[in-house]
Formats: sequence, structure tokens, C-alpha cells
Amino acid sequence: MGRDNKQGQSSNKGSLPQTPKNQKIAPNKAKEEFSKEFSDLINSVAEKKSKK
Repeated sequence: MGRDNKQGQSSNKGSLPQTPKNQKIAPNKAKEEFSKEFSDLINSVAEKKSKK
């Protein structure tokens, strides 16, 4: 017999499996999170270069 080929919408559309709730980021906040991470990285690299 064939498998069920259900094409309806998923009820888990907004969830990310195996991701703790405190680490989930809303899609509209993703750019803000990435820019914060990049600025932190740039600052840490600049500090390391200035110490040499």
C-alpha cells in the first residue's frame, strides 16, 4: 500500500524541532540578532589586534 500523501498545512509551521524555547528567535528579529553577533565579533577581533 502507498503512504498517505497529505498536502495540507502543518500545525508545526512556527516551531523548530529540538530547539529550546529560550533560544528561538522570531523571524522578524533575525536580522537584528545577526547584526548584533557580527558587531560583537568585529569588536573582539579589533580588541585582539590592538593588544598585539
